Amino acid sequence: MRTHQETPAIEVSGLRQRYGDFEAVRGVSFSVATGELFALLGTNGAGKTTTIEVLEGYRPATEGRVRVLGLDPHRDRRALRPRMGIMLQHGGFLEDLTVAETAAAWAGFAADVNRPAIGDVLELVGLAHKAGTRVRQLSGGQKRRLDLALAVVARPDVLFLDEPTTGMDPEARRDTWEVIGRLRAEGTTVLLTTHYLEEAERLADHLAIMHEGRIHVRGTVDEVVAEAGDRITFRLPGDAPDDPPALAGVPPTVTRAGGRREVSYTLTGGPAAARAHAALRPLLDWAAARGLTLERLEVRRGTLEDVFLRVVGAAPPEATARRPAGVAR
Repeated sequence: MRTHQETPAIEVSGLRQRYGDFEAVRGVSFSVATGELFALLGTNGAGKTTTIEVLEGYRPATEGRVRVLGLDPHRDRRALRPRMGIMLQHGGFLEDLTVAETAAAWAGFAADVNRPAIGDVLELVGLAHKAGTRVRQLSGGQKRRLDLALAVVARPDVLFLDEPTTGMDPEARRDTWEVIGRLRAEGTTVLLTTHYLEEAERLADHLAIMHEGRIHVRGTVDEVVAEAGDRITFRLPGDAPDDPPALAGVPPTVTRAGGRREVSYTLTGGPAAARAHAALRPLLDWAAARGLTLERLEVRRGTLEDVFLRVVGAAPPEATARRPAGVAR
């Protein structure tokens, strides 16, 4: 097993990436510790893929400092490439090769010291039974598994996963999570982009949410989710007065639909473990004083989706239209 080091496996400081007058990435900074999984989230057009392409060495940074395993990924890509695994959003295969032939051909690019048995790699990603199957006969989800096999065939020190489970059914997605977990247990550092927020919440040690080329939120999963606050919701009975109290200084939000009145509060600040509990007492006292039963009363912790929608919710509808043709996301 590789040992954790104090120097981050990935360092990004003040990264800017321009295409003519368009700035796709605007001063992004983050670091990823050795053996950690870092999730980079955002809508299409946020700058995630452009950031990853710089880290993978496909293009030099316009401005800023970028290091992977202490090396400049563009300048030192010949030395760095055998130590990186890359799973792109859209892979390309020779359709008439078998699964085993494809993996063996790709393994030829790996350093000899890292090259595992092809059968072991296919077993890892659940394709051992398809070793003799031609690629063109695979389903879309199976091709994504083959993409993953090629990315990990050299047991890389750093693994870039760009939307790895797109097109997979729930079972295949869970299997892929297990593969990623095994690689991390061996010390592999993983940088993940995904539109499945549950995936990020389950796998990530740290994450960041990008919007319009900038990072707006960053931290551990718990730290980020804590920013969403706690939600208290209930339905007012038909004859109830329309005057629910403020809770912990937060006024209620009352929405009307189909003759029903739904009331909600979002509580932030203070100790997360106690804030919803403390707010319930004045609410229940208010209801008791009026002889009301609060229908469908629910208290829940905020979610990563709540934070994500808050960050990207202000996106102007023309945001992606300003991107020049051919520019990566």
